[in-house]
Amino acid sequence: MLQDSVQINANSTASTLEPAIYINNLNHYFGEGALQKQVLYDINLKINAGEIVIMTGPSGSGKTTLLTLMGGLRSAQSGSLKILGEEICGAKKKQLTKLRCQIGYIFQAHNLMTFLTAKENVRMSLELHDEFVNENIDAKAIAMLEHVGLGDHVNYYPEKLSGGQKQRVAIARALVSHPKIVLADEPTAALDKKSGRDVVEVMQMLAKEQGCTILLVTHDNRILDIADRIIYMEDGQLKTDSAEIVKT
Repeated sequence: MLQDSVQINANSTASTLEPAIYINNLNHYFGEGALQKQVLYDINLKINAGEIVIMTGPSGSGKTTLLTLMGGLRSAQSGSLKILGEEICGAKKKQLTKLRCQIGYIFQAHNLMTFLTAKENVRMSLELHDEFVNENIDAKAIAMLEHVGLGDHVNYYPEKLSGGQKQRVAIARALVSHPKIVLADEPTAALDKKSGRDVVEVMQMLAKEQGCTILLVTHDNRILDIADRIIYMEDGQLKTDSAEIVKT
């Protein structure tokens, strides 16, 4: 009975948690004055903790812009954008910097430091977090690389790695600090079918193990099935007629 009660309380607590990402009437503009151009229009979106959501749509539709706003890479200008319960619309640089420590990034070009080994690239992510200062971060970096299937490549430099292996290092770097949200921008664009599939499955596995939320921007129709939900963007808008395609 006690165990049942604990489980019920846990479920009740989970159901009352705020969404990991909550966006209400978000607008965004590039430029100023007569040159100002609106690029996002009245975006409304809720992503719950632990969800894997794919955002798709034509090139130039605003997907990457929206991703950078969610990730605190630029400040939202108009509307409401709450990340992990914190309003960041109009946020100052200090607030955005703090937010970025809770988010893992995986970009199309992997953005590895070419002069660092795979282990050192992953370790660098841990060095940004004070809570790991007294831990063996080399061991944590190696363990994460082993988790993504690169245990025998920890001392390889990026130039010695394939495209798929580089993306695995990028995934390890993004997830090693156990972020609450992972944002991925076209992580399979430069990969062949098998490598792309392997990369997103590793991402899916690790994210589920860590209980984090994933938002993945892609044009790759081969990986849509990993998502709990698919959203569609066009011309700076989330289209209401196909905005939420729930996976069956």
